[in-house]
Amino acid sequence: MPDSRKTEAPATLDDALAALPALAKAIGEDAAQREARRELPFDRFDLFRQSGLGVLRFPVEWGGLGGSLEDLIHVVTSIAAAESNVAHALRIHYDQTEQLLLSPRSAFNDTQIERVRSGAIFGGASTERGTSRPGEIVTKLVRDGDNFRVTGKKYYSTGTAFSDYARINVQDENDEKVSIVIPVSREGLTVLDDWDGMGQRMTASGSLVLDNMQVLAHEVATRGYTSLAGRHGSALRQLHLVAVAAGIVRNILADARRYVVEHGRPVLHSPAPSAREDGFVQQVVGDLAAHSLSIDALVQQNARTLDRSAKAIRNGAANAEELVLEGALATAKTQLVVSKLALYAGERLFEIGGASATARAHNFDRHWRNLRTIFSHNPLLHKARVIGEYELNGVTTHLTEGRVF
Repeated sequence: MPDSRKTEAPATLDDALAALPALAKAIGEDAAQREARRELPFDRFDLFRQSGLGVLRFPVEWGGLGGSLEDLIHVVTSIAAAESNVAHALRIHYDQTEQLLLSPRSAFNDTQIERVRSGAIFGGASTERGTSRPGEIVTKLVRDGDNFRVTGKKYYSTGTAFSDYARINVQDENDEKVSIVIPVSREGLTVLDDWDGMGQRMTASGSLVLDNMQVLAHEVATRGYTSLAGRHGSALRQLHLVAVAAGIVRNILADARRYVVEHGRPVLHSPAPSAREDGFVQQVVGDLAAHSLSIDALVQQNARTLDRSAKAIRNGAANAEELVLEGALATAKTQLVVSKLALYAGERLFEIGGASATARAHNFDRHWRNLRTIFSHNPLLHKARVIGEYELNGVTTHLTEGRVF
């Protein structure tokens, strides 16, 4: 990768976490206005690269920071509280580093580890539009001498535009599921900013076009979703989204405080001399603060649960299977509850003021739009049903398949 992208990681995990508030503030500068202008945050990813947090989960002996999943979720939530698009767009990168940490060492994995250590960020895509059901993949490798060619179109390529390498799920020549990891600069790969969702508009979650792109033989690896590491990763990818939502709710609370102090007026019939002294306004802000605290507590506890399963997998513990299942259940339950609390907060924010609080200059509606988009990734009703089926009948089908359900 170019020398300009290489950075020196902070000396210790404590150093990196101590610098996190300043990093989040810089990433979040002018975020509401940039969202309104649909200005993709390329420069914010340069700041992230310089932070060294890309190697958060790698052990110190690998050149990483040796951070826990609780540390990782703290980083994601803190960045999301300032700029949710950047935090969301790091999802594939942190999924990739988790898989590298927990999977057996190989020449393929060692190459990716070295890339992350050198400051690279990973993006990628799996989903394809136009198939009979979500999750189906028809993009296929075609033999080209000792290597391959591939043509196809992916969607939901979140973060790939800001990344150095893309992990893309395809079919091999024998119709087996494989992943390829290629440089984003590879000829024949184009990332389009055609994501048209109402929320998370600057995550670059649109199309990734492969036009007769060359894939070298050593860039292909078997997908391992059903392994313990793969199943653990599925839960972590979901918790990453919930952590982004937790950050958005923190931002809602911050916007509520700022609006009341800087712009708010008491309603016509209020006896209070200012908005900040109005009892009803105080009640709304207190309600938002309680919701944010509750969400943070749920997410933190969930991260600790996944930390246990990650350690069990890495250490080959006898109870790893049990802990991975526990992590899947905990994450599904957390997502269900946080979705309700967070969406309520996104709507409740507007009770701090009258029609003036809906002004485009504040862009407060982005919070609800972003939350609704995040919680539309997977059907929450199905998630509740899966939990209920387990509680009643002990069925684990969707909890153990290694896919995001």
